[in-house]
Formats: sequence, structure tokens, C-alpha cells
Amino acid sequence: MFRVRVIAAVAALLALAPGLARACACGCGVFDVGDATLIPGGAGSAAWLSYDRLDQTQNWSGAAGAPGADNGDKRISTDLFTLGYQHMWKSGFGLMLEAPFYRRSFTTTTGGGALTKFTHDSIGDVRLMGVYSGFSPDMSTGLSLGLKLPTGSFTQAGFDRDVEVGSGTTDLIIGGYHLAPIDQAGRWSWFAQGQWDKPLDSRAGYRPGAEGDAAIGLALAASPVTAKVGFTPMLQLLASVRARDSGPAADPANNGYERLLIAPGVEIRTKTWKLYGDVEFPVYQRVNGNELVAPVQFKLIVSRSF
Repeated sequence: MFRVRVIAAVAALLALAPGLARACACGCGVFDVGDATLIPGGAGSAAWLSYDRLDQTQNWSGAAGAPGADNGDKRISTDLFTLGYQHMWKSGFGLMLEAPFYRRSFTTTTGGGALTKFTHDSIGDVRLMGVYSGFSPDMSTGLSLGLKLPTGSFTQAGFDRDVEVGSGTTDLIIGGYHLAPIDQAGRWSWFAQGQWDKPLDSRAGYRPGAEGDAAIGLALAASPVTAKVGFTPMLQLLASVRARDSGPAADPANNGYERLLIAPGVEIRTKTWKLYGDVEFPVYQRVNGNELVAPVQFKLIVSRSF
């Protein structure tokens, strides 16, 4: 049977990742699944630092590229750093806390047709989650429930509300995952994850759209479980669906999307350390109105269990 501790480094607990619940209608939500190092393998604690990179430079309308002249926004560049901690008890219950930090720049057309770049470095919306993975001894199935708190800034000058690092709202987060072996030798395994983010209120005339993110993946244990350094390649499909924002401060005609990405990745692990990274390529995108999309995005996570 493919060991949960191995797959844990290859499939993410969807309640975790990139500060989950980034207030980012521009597409950061997919980082919340498929990042993989944090599925519990037993009682104990873990801490991690993740880095996500998203550079949105291509204008998109419907399911195809569109002329850049059709969109006054020209570029949204995001570097996202997330510090996280989780503790699991023997009962299968656990708690997780994540604090994201954004470095974001927004290039857009301002009054008079001038092209202006705005930048903002700030903490994002903190997330607190409860987890239960006691359905089986190997913790291969789990559910998560928690809140995204309105700790991030949502009043930065020059930023549209759906580009701000914080939404200003409190969101309910519900998620789950399942891991299962494929072959009796225990080398191959598959996993699936899902997460739903539902804003519970509005703030200053803005209510972000609800978002669902999911991942399904295949992992190969390329080294023995007993090896001092483990190597596990994986391949996954990531899907995101986001509803339109609402409220007088929103732009519902030009937000909301459906996306499907393919993401090859690899995890390297020792007894207590794990390093995971992947590259995510869109294979299908459909947006409302005109929106900026990224031709590729990146993820990197380093974690330590203790």
C-alpha cells in the first residue's frame, strides 16, 4: 500500500496552501489544492513555508485569447509567501493556521489613458481550519472546516477590489481529501481533493463570488520508503470555478471563471523535511468579459514535521 507519509508530500491538504483563501478573483484560489506536503500521516506537528508565483499578462475573453486593447488592465504580478502550522492529535482531530503575505503589482490604464503601475506588500487573509482524518488508521480520508478571516488589506490605492490582497469578508471553508493505492506493490497511488469557499458577508460594497477548487492526481513512489532521501514524481489535474462578484464596488461583468490546469510536480523528502514543487499549465479557461490570465504558474513548499 502506498504509504500516506509518502503521498502526503505529494498531495496537498486542501484546507492548506497558499494562505488558502486568498482574496484573488484573478485566479490564486487554485493554489489552495494540489500542493501536497501537508496531509497528516499521524499525530504530531508540522510547519511549512510555501511560495506561489502568478504573472497574469494575457487578456482573455470567453474561452480564447482577446486583444489587449479590450482590457484596461495590463498585468497582475503576484508573489505569495505563506507560513503555516498544523497539529494533529491521536484522535484524528487537528488544527491548522496559515498566514499569507503578498507582494503584488497591478498595471492598469488610469484617467487620461496613462499606463500606471501600483504595488502593494501586505499580509493577506489569515485562515484557521479544523481537520478530522480519523476515518481510518492511515488517515487516508479527511474533512476540513474553518474560516478565512478579514485580516488582509482591501483599501490599497489604485487596486480594484478583486485585485486587493484581502477581500474584507469572512468566508466559510469546507474541504476534503482521499488517498488510495493502485497496485499491490505500493508504488502507484491516486488522490483527490476538493474545497469550497463561501463568503458569509460583504464589506464596503463588495462581496466576492463563491469558489470551488479541486484536484485529482497520480503519484509514483520512485524510491523505497526506507530510503534516507525519497523521490516522488506526480501528475495532477486542477480545476477551479468561481462565481461573479457582487455589490456596487464589484465588476461582475469582468470576473468569474472556469479553469482546468495540468501540473507535473515532484517531492523530495527526508525523515523530517519535505520539498515539493510543481509547474501548472492551463489547458482550458473560460472567463466572463475580459480578464487577465497567466500562461504558467509555479508552486514551491518546504515543510518540517516534528
